[in-house]
Amino acid sequence: MKIDLTDTTASKINKALVRGRRAIGTPAVGMVLTMVIVTDEENAYDSIKAAEEASREHPSRTLVVIKRVARTPRDRTNSRLDAEVRVGSDAGTGETVVLRTYGDVSDHADSVVLPLLLPDAPVVVWWPVDAPEIPVKDPLGALAQRRITDMYAVETPLQALDARAASYAPGDTDLAWTRLTPWRSMLAAALDQARTKVISATVESEAQNPSAELLARWLEARLQVRTERVETAGPVVTAVRLGTANGEIVIDRPEGPLATLSLPGQPSRTLALKVRTTSQLIAEELRRLDADEMYAIALRGEAPKESPRV
Repeated sequence: MKIDLTDTTASKINKALVRGRRAIGTPAVGMVLTMVIVTDEENAYDSIKAAEEASREHPSRTLVVIKRVARTPRDRTNSRLDAEVRVGSDAGTGETVVLRTYGDVSDHADSVVLPLLLPDAPVVVWWPVDAPEIPVKDPLGALAQRRITDMYAVETPLQALDARAASYAPGDTDLAWTRLTPWRSMLAAALDQARTKVISATVESEAQNPSAELLARWLEARLQVRTERVETAGPVVTAVRLGTANGEIVIDRPEGPLATLSLPGQPSRTLALKVRTTSQLIAEELRRLDADEMYAIALRGEAPKESPRV
């Protein structure tokens, strides 16, 4: 069910949500959080689709804020809020409200979003593109327990990574880090099996890949060894090599969804290591809303100063 509202207010949107729920017989008590997506028209469709797929695991109210760019001086002075309310099968397992703001309303989107938040429920804000320089100081980011950005969406991801490190606050995270979860899990499991000290490390990836840089910094911080960065044709991270006194521990994924794990003195084995969809990444982030300490460590990249670079 869809309800279109033109030149509306937050109060009218709330009434439309109640009206829609009554029409389809769906209560609001089953929703566990509010997801706020701040995006543009170009990326709105894909972002909404990803959030609706993630809502199957985490039923939520999704508020999509689209700040419309005025084309004429007259439009810039015309403050207006349009909304599209979706409930039932048109909104995954929760509710979706698409908010299009014009004029001064765009500068005060938090005043529109605040009355629409679910009471006593966590708030997550996701910027698929054009994230603020300091997410926690953004008016919408200040409302959230979790703030999700994506360094894959910027032209200079490694510069953005350094900016994220400088502005980090508990609750911040980035999908470039979430993409590494399978890699980190496999590396931890491999080290548990090898039970030997790592003396060198190498991360191979395409150039300017933020996930690869985070992975290298994480290895440096956790293993206390300098990590060499090696550029390959990609896609994304293609291999991690950990040197030990007994030989190399290698996870190699040159392409496709399968990787090869090699341990010293053991036969190689094939593992599933596919590139996950955006909806899967968002669903993972919604499973925990506390501060991600490992992400903070990876951002800082606490590398040992006394060890020579490999």
